[in-house]
Amino acid sequence: MSPAILLLLTIGLGLAGWLAARARAWSFRRESTSGTIASLPAYHAWYVALWVVIPLIAFISLWSVASPYLVVQSVLASPAAADLPAFGVQRESILREAQALANGSTTAVFNDAANGLVEPFTQALNRYNLIGLLTTIIIGFAIGTWAFLRLKPDFSARTRVERTVMSLLLLASMVAILTTLGIVVSLIFETARFFGMVNPIDFLFGTSWSPDPMSNPDNPDPSRYGAIPLFWGTIYIGAIIAMIVAIPLGLMSAIYLTQYADAKVRSWLKPALEILAGVPTVVYGYFAALTVAPFVRDVAASVGIAGASSESALAAGLVMGVMIIPFVSSMADDSIAAVPQAMRDGSLAVGATTSETIKRVLVPAALPGIVAGIMLAISRAIGETMIVVMAASTAANLSANPLDAMTTATVQIVKLLTGEGSFDHPATLSAFAIGFVLFLVTLGLNFIALRVVKRFREAYE
Repeated sequence: MSPAILLLLTIGLGLAGWLAARARAWSFRRESTSGTIASLPAYHAWYVALWVVIPLIAFISLWSVASPYLVVQSVLASPAAADLPAFGVQRESILREAQALANGSTTAVFNDAANGLVEPFTQALNRYNLIGLLTTIIIGFAIGTWAFLRLKPDFSARTRVERTVMSLLLLASMVAILTTLGIVVSLIFETARFFGMVNPIDFLFGTSWSPDPMSNPDNPDPSRYGAIPLFWGTIYIGAIIAMIVAIPLGLMSAIYLTQYADAKVRSWLKPALEILAGVPTVVYGYFAALTVAPFVRDVAASVGIAGASSESALAAGLVMGVMIIPFVSSMADDSIAAVPQAMRDGSLAVGATTSETIKRVLVPAALPGIVAGIMLAISRAIGETMIVVMAASTAANLSANPLDAMTTATVQIVKLLTGEGSFDHPATLSAFAIGFVLFLVTLGLNFIALRVVKRFREAYE
């Protein structure tokens, strides 16, 4: 049975408990001599509803994981599964096809051996679906009845409901923290495995990147794992070329929209500018590959630059810079608009022009928000993949020429992890080492941004 059906049943049981508890609480108010109870009827209702819904959601989560395993084990224990191969891909394929035919997701099978398992799968699915349904109803009624019987005129339902909600909010915040911790731990573990095969010095300071997934994993060639070209390409495309485009255009557009544009023009331009942030990156990639890259090549050829490639760091960086303009513009716009009007008026009152007020008062006062937007844009640019793949190639090249083909660290991570290589091979594990270095770089940028924001915020508050 689909977990969605069990969730709908859970919502129905919770609603029934909510209505029953609310009616009981109103009866307490009518029966009380003073006409008051310890908590409002709504809190009594939510107390019972939460006691019904939360345990059922926990049960459904566990059941959705355990029931497929139980179904397969039940089928394997049937006589029809006696002729199945003991292990291997063929065995798993037969089981998947039989299960798909039994639950109605397909109408035909490729392996004839799967036809004999359809009936055992159907019986097992029906049996465990019924078990899940009945267990959900029994748990819901049992816990709901227990919570319902606890309701009394002096029952402090409000305190218990608020504590439960606070616990749920704490759990939600812990999910984000634990997810981040899990990412960091997995990166550290896999990076340590890679550095056990390849010297970190060779990786961090080597100038040649050409990992071979087919080489001997016990004796990797450290000269193939020099990541300097990857980090240089990432910085050159995402933090230099793209920022040369995004910072001036984003900052100037924010200044125009907040200081010079009238309300009607701003109402049109600001949404149009922010649309750029919602365009899929693959669209930017097509635009870079089909329009910008040939244009850059043709311009380079017209001015006498020989050997200009149709895949270049300049094309990818220009389009990436356009893509992240909204990140810089929106943060700068909000920061400049948040500067107190008294600072503007004071500057103008002492004879400063509008441009002088912007340069000497508004931009310095809004600098924390502007820096935060720039750091966000750099982080976004460093993590971009599709534009680089389509416009700057996947070749690791250590060059300062913006017309050369280059690649970035994120492109190589995708390339290494989507191949057929083993996760025990240093070529595949190198992707985790690259990701770990990018994580440290992004973390360092955030610390720098926080220091800048803190310093200038103290100066202008």
